[in-house]
Amino acid sequence: MTKTREKTLEHTRIEVREEDQLGDMMRLALAGNSAVYADLLKEVAKLARGSARSMLRRRGQSDADLEDIVQEVLLAVHLKRGAWDKVRPFRPWLGAIVRHKLIDAMRRRRLGDVSVDEIADILPAETTAPSDAHDVERTLACLPERPRAIVRAIAIEGRSAAQVGADFGMNEGAVRVALHRALKDLAARFRGRTE
Repeated sequence: MTKTREKTLEHTRIEVREEDQLGDMMRLALAGNSAVYADLLKEVAKLARGSARSMLRRRGQSDADLEDIVQEVLLAVHLKRGAWDKVRPFRPWLGAIVRHKLIDAMRRRRLGDVSVDEIADILPAETTAPSDAHDVERTLACLPERPRAIVRAIAIEGRSAAQVGADFGMNEGAVRVALHRALKDLAARFRGRTE
């Protein structure tokens, strides 16, 4: 066998091993190995960042939403990890998630250009009663201090994730993840009370 073929075969073996490694890592993570899961998420972040950057550039888009897309991919992988078919390759499943999150980001960017003034006539009039503010505070009180402050700053005060991150010494992605977790916790608590 020539050296070129050996290198090609070795390269192919590495590619196959990487694919198997990601699938194996996910299987171990699903079995409860949190250390392997943390390593898998780091690899997923690298792969998602590279794929999303490439897809954005092919479509002539800037990288402005890149880290948001990566965070959304990580969140989707985490939330939907039980839906991954253990006998199928991991990368195509991950690739589909990245594509869907990229499309979602592009839609948001396109729809985000709508001015509030353009839709002001169809928005309902504000009817905040004094008891509503008390209800909001009572609802937020069930959260730990930091998540409560993040929800209040972003959802009530209307501050950006970057501003809140600067106040708390966190990056924007971490603020968004903390906000999502807090809102998910609130939703679960609310569902529990209403059922």
